[in-house]
Amino acid sequence: MIKGSITFLIIAAIFLAGCAKKPILYTSDEIMEEFRPTIFEFEYISAKGRIVLEESNGKVTKGTISLRAKKDSVVWFSITPGLGVEAIRGMVTEEKMRIKDRINGEDINISFVEMLDRYGLKLDLPLMQNLLFANVPQEFSYRDRLLRAGKYFELTQIRDGVRYHSRVSTSHGKVVELTSNTLDDKGSFMASYPTFEEVNGQPFPNKMLLKLSFNSPEGIQNAIIHLEFSRIDYLTEPVSFPFHF
Repeated sequence: MIKGSITFLIIAAIFLAGCAKKPILYTSDEIMEEFRPTIFEFEYISAKGRIVLEESNGKVTKGTISLRAKKDSVVWFSITPGLGVEAIRGMVTEEKMRIKDRINGEDINISFVEMLDRYGLKLDLPLMQNLLFANVPQEFSYRDRLLRAGKYFELTQIRDGVRYHSRVSTSHGKVVELTSNTLDDKGSFMASYPTFEEVNGQPFPNKMLLKLSFNSPEGIQNAIIHLEFSRIDYLTEPVSFPFHF
């Protein structure tokens, strides 16, 4: 269940789109004018929905998820299966990820450095926020490669030994598909965002699909997370993030 718990934390989600038009390579000036990715701005947010986790061993876990976040500070979640009893509670901060697995009696307390060493996945709080809100994974720079193909921008970024490829919609500036892998191929993920809704005047991904591949003592593991939000509240007042082992 530790693999499933870790997978839950690596939250985020995601989506297939295609175009056969010939790509156009933009100059730096054109990029500044044409490429305007939308970053979801918020102070606090609360959301509820449904989650489905498919693990490598064939196990499928279904339940409801409650999610809370404070910008650049914390992402908190609680997962409850069909019986109505909380199964997993997790919290992501700038330094680490913590998970309370009540069903299996397991506690996970792991830093992002340990996550990279053990599972081959390079994550941090800013990246996880960007995954959750369908933002471009890293801040755009002239060292990145940008092309336009029809209704999408194709953005390739390399940061700290990790490659990110984002397909960004020209209509709303959000990522609709993201793939990432470490350059040594120890870990990878794919996220897609098929639909968006307006939250406080901003596009927000209300459906996500996340596919993960990561190292474990048993070898390479794969997992798929389906996430669909039924309620998303943009908040200006603080919310609580209750967690303890």
